[in-house]
Formats: sequence, structure tokens, C-alpha cells
Amino acid sequence: MRTFFFSLLTLLAAVAASAEIPLESPDWHLDFEKQGIRIFTKTQPDSDFEAFKAEAILDTPITNIMAVMANPSSCVEWVHGCRESWGFEEQSFSKRFAYSVNDLPWPVKDRDYVLEINTHKDQDTGAIVMNMFAVDNKMPAKDEYVRVTAQETHYFFYELPDNKTKMVWLQHTEPAGSIPSWLVNALIVDIPYKSMRALEEVANSEKYSNAVINYDESGAIIGVNNTASQ
Repeated sequence: MRTFFFSLLTLLAAVAASAEIPLESPDWHLDFEKQGIRIFTKTQPDSDFEAFKAEAILDTPITNIMAVMANPSSCVEWVHGCRESWGFEEQSFSKRFAYSVNDLPWPVKDRDYVLEINTHKDQDTGAIVMNMFAVDNKMPAKDEYVRVTAQETHYFFYELPDNKTKMVWLQHTEPAGSIPSWLVNALIVDIPYKSMRALEEVANSEKYSNAVINYDESGAIIGVNNTASQ
């Protein structure tokens, strides 16, 4: 249920070192561990809401996962609490925008987001990195939702042998509106745990199988060719 206050479908075009959430820090506290998923939490400066870091080895190839990530509507398939998602203004695969809505229990209003998504391959670590930040100048707010304008999400995907993928997920959200911080922080495990389990299943479906990640001559990712959907 803390799922409700964080979406995905949200990092800088640079690496984690330039992100506000540190990938490595002594302040991370192991909060939850189950079925190979470990979830850490930490306080954030000038915020009442904690950040989380989730780590898992997913039994699916990185190409399948990137096929999921390339689909702007896939949020509803795997991100816990996401009920609407679509892309717009795709300048390139490395810089895209998406709109999404997170379901919240009544009587709290649902939250919506406009996200800038930047994707690149870290040449030092080999990880495919997705950096997502909420932006507030791309789409008018809607009366039926509370617009979240402060969120950052970072995905790191590492290709492993035997068609497995290591995923590291960092996220911090200021959910806006009137929501008690203790409630958000008390529920923060649900979103990464349930979403990672769902991502593994969705990525192994026929819809996202046999995908190919396309690179340009410089090694930059320019797209994902999902042959199964053609």
C-alpha cells in the first residue's frame, strides 16, 4: 500500500553520482528481505519522506526487461498501484516523457505524474541506467488528481549470466497534498517488492520476448526492437 505514493514509472541523464539519492551510503538501512529482494530505506535531507533502494536478481534477460521499459504503457502491467500510463514528446530513446496515474485508497485523491525519462548505458559498469524525474511544465494539472512535482526514480539493470538481470531501484517521492509522512514511510516496502515480482513475470511473457537492444556507433542506446510484438 505504500506503493500508492510512489510510481514508476521516475534519473538524470548522468550516472548515480549526480543523483540526489546516493547509490551507496552508510545511511541505508535494510528494512525488508524476502524471495531474494532486499529493500533499504533512508531519510532524505529536508524531507519527511524516506527514500528506498531495492535490489533483486530477476530471472529474465535484460533484453526482455528493456522491451518492457521501452513500452510507455507498461507501467500498468508491473508497477504496483499504476492504473494509467502513456508516453509523449519522445525526442529520442535516451530522452522521453511519460504521464502516469497512481491509484490511492479512498478518500485520498489519486496522484498523477509527468516524468522525464533519460536512458543510457554506463560504460564503466555496463549497467543500463534509467533516470526519471517529475516535471511540472509539460501538462496542465487535472482537477481529479493531485499532481506530484517532486519525484526521482533510478533504475540500474546489470546483465548477468544464464539470462538473469540484476536490478537496483532507487526512489524518493514527495507525494504532495495532505498525506501523513508516517503512513507513506510505513508502507514503503510494497511498491518495490510487488513490482519487482510482477516485472519478472511480465518480462518473461511472450509479448516482451526476443527483444534486441539497438546501439549507435558510439555505444549509446537508440531503441529496443521488440520482435515478438511485430
